[in-house]
Amino acid sequence: MRLEELERLPLKTARAYRWALRFDTFYELAPDEAEAYLRRWQRGAVRSRLGPIIDFARMVKEYSLGILRWHHSKVSNGLLEGLNSLIQAAKRRARGYRSTRNYIAMIHLVAGKLNPGPQPT
Repeated sequence: MRLEELERLPLKTARAYRWALRFDTFYELAPDEAEAYLRRWQRGAVRSRLGPIIDFARMVKEYSLGILRWHHSKVSNGLLEGLNSLIQAAKRRARGYRSTRNYIAMIHLVAGKLNPGPQPT
């Protein structure tokens, strides 16, 4: 079966997928249309009778100011999430180090892309 055929079926997964696609439309809108669209999407999603979509819609409502701010800044938190991932990796590497100072040094080595080798003179 093709995706288009599945989308036409009254399956919960197909309905949830359609709600996800509708949410993605938010990022294609002009800033002056985005707030009203997000509000309409959120109200409809809460009435969707799909548990995960309802949970997501409530989270969207809670963080709507930040979500709407994207239309002005076009900045996501992807960079911060990537940096956090590097720091968590440093935390795993730092097991066995005796001090916070060594842990912080490991974060600088991993996240700062520092070269620990000999420095040219």
